[in-house]
Amino acid sequence: MKTNPGRYFEDYQLGEVLRHAVPRSIGPGERALYHALYPARAALYSSDEFARASGLAASPLDDLIAFHTVFGKTVPDVSLNAVANLGYAEGRWLKPVWPGDTLRAESEVIGLKENSNGKSGVLYVRTRGFNQHDEVVLEYSRWVMVKKRRDVPAADPVVPELKKAVAAADLVVPEGLDFSRYDFALAGEPHRWGDYAIGEKIDHIDGITVEEAEHMLATRLWQNTSKVHFDVTQREDGRRLIYGGHVISLARTLSFNGLANAQMIVALNGGAHANPCFSGDTVRAWSEVLDKAETPAPGVGALRLRLVAVKQGAAPFALKGEDGRYLPEVLLDLDYWALIPL
Repeated sequence: MKTNPGRYFEDYQLGEVLRHAVPRSIGPGERALYHALYPARAALYSSDEFARASGLAASPLDDLIAFHTVFGKTVPDVSLNAVANLGYAEGRWLKPVWPGDTLRAESEVIGLKENSNGKSGVLYVRTRGFNQHDEVVLEYSRWVMVKKRRDVPAADPVVPELKKAVAAADLVVPEGLDFSRYDFALAGEPHRWGDYAIGEKIDHIDGITVEEAEHMLATRLWQNTSKVHFDVTQREDGRRLIYGGHVISLARTLSFNGLANAQMIVALNGGAHANPCFSGDTVRAWSEVLDKAETPAPGVGALRLRLVAVKQGAAPFALKGEDGRYLPEVLLDLDYWALIPL
């Protein structure tokens, strides 16, 4: 048999290292498509001149381009037969990704836990993305619900202990980054690190309606081959599930209105895809400031932000019900660190 149906839950072994095919060289074309899909407007990722004025050699590729590319590499080995991608932890962007870089990925199986129905299980992996110099540019952990192929006894469950947040001291600021001469007019908003307060909530106001065509373009662009995104027969309701990363990028783009100067994502503390998103849903977003920290880089501070994506019908800043479960309108609950001028 030369074809590959993909792995199922019982095919994974604790401690196993998966080397993912296929390395991918990425360039300005990915940036253009990314900005067309999400309309991203962060100045540091839009302008070489703005990036040079901020101490970098040129404008790097968007942090989420790096994330989506590395994530897409893992799908055939990790989540081809997934029911849903469940969450993230311990993510860090360690080096900028530049146009022309080639990225590859490896994942280690760090946890396995069969679900009580015996038809699926939760797989935990730690993924690292490398550039052509074998430097780690990105690392994160995630857990995904994967179908079982057959009724076989499961091994004893192992659930890894994952940190609730990346410590501010462990954030990696790109070498040379300097916001001491930051141009707020060109960036689009006047708000700096000191203007945000812990506990503050920001309604990003705008909305984007998801269309089938853009989602399919995004999943193909990032080479995300998970069956639930392509094949309508994979779900009982006959609907294609919108790729969770698509929702992340939509929400991040919407957050420009109120957080335009939160230029670079440098850590992913946690995240949950709370409810499925489908074509026709209108995505809106709000943020909460969870923490603040200064960094050793000149003029550079960090904000820890909760980014929540919701769909139509959501009440302002509503997240969970009295039972502690996410409300049905909540699509994404993401906790991350971003760099912002002091």
